[in-house]
Amino acid sequence: MKPKILITSFTFPEVLEFTSAHFEVDDNQQRDVLDAPALRARLHDKDGILIAGGDRVDAGLLDACPRLRAVCNASVGYNNIDLDECTRRGILATNTPGVLDDTVADLGFSLILGAARRITEAERYLREGRWGRWKNDLLLGMDVHHATMGIIGMGRIGRAMARRARGFDMRIVYSNRTRASRDVEDALQAQALPLDELLASADFVCLTLPYSPAAHHMIGAREIGLMKPTAVLVNMARGGIVDENALAAALRERRIFAAGLDVYEGEPSVNPALLELDNVVMLPHIGSATRATRVAMGLAAARNLVAILEGGRPSSLLNPDALSRGRGA
Repeated sequence: MKPKILITSFTFPEVLEFTSAHFEVDDNQQRDVLDAPALRARLHDKDGILIAGGDRVDAGLLDACPRLRAVCNASVGYNNIDLDECTRRGILATNTPGVLDDTVADLGFSLILGAARRITEAERYLREGRWGRWKNDLLLGMDVHHATMGIIGMGRIGRAMARRARGFDMRIVYSNRTRASRDVEDALQAQALPLDELLASADFVCLTLPYSPAAHHMIGAREIGLMKPTAVLVNMARGGIVDENALAAALRERRIFAAGLDVYEGEPSVNPALLELDNVVMLPHIGSATRATRVAMGLAAARNLVAILEGGRPSSLLNPDALSRGRGA
């Protein structure tokens, strides 16, 4: 008998075909809303689950799923998974790093350009019929070329952002928990700086670090206060890294020039204070949203499911300590 899995969100035919060859699949192509009770009901007899970033896997859900052995996130971020609970129960958890780096970096650079050149504000201006005669000071923005890019989190996506910045002849500085290798620094022409120094010197501050409790509100009122009044903050990492009330106040008072956001602390809800502002470009967490990349993410998560449920080790295991504990052993 094939193992049983649940795919919680709409997915693509390639992913369904692959998973159906290995598992008995309960999918959600109907796009049902799977709140916590519905998720428990659908998952109680399953061996594995393929989830998206919006699905919360916590102790309450795991209590209702005695057969569950694999939690496979079709995402790089995994703050929706209680890793400690999974590990304690011997449930292996995975993510999908590597397959979406360039796609997310493309969107990150579009946020830089959109915020710096006031693209969404300018489009609204035009659509509302407000464009009259040419004015020398109409919708003046900030130059991106030759500016200083400050990257907080020099992982795969941070390095992809740095490669794009080089095409704009930008100076690249970065802050990271551990310094990048000399080869990486040389290849990207990137300089490591302490966080406060980066914030004070960068024209564009780009957040590409993973979320963790230690990173919660890492960018708050004090940190924003160190930034230039002409600076732009771009976040395509996780919303909880930024104190959105402090950011909204700084944008409203023009203490920084603009922001570009693809992620939010309470998503899908968005802080109402941000919605009132013209100097912030806001997107609905679409960093990886191209068909090719979303298929690749789904297939990567599906391959992790196969590895776990067929007794192997997945390629992107988040909690290796679970290997020796119970269900995942």
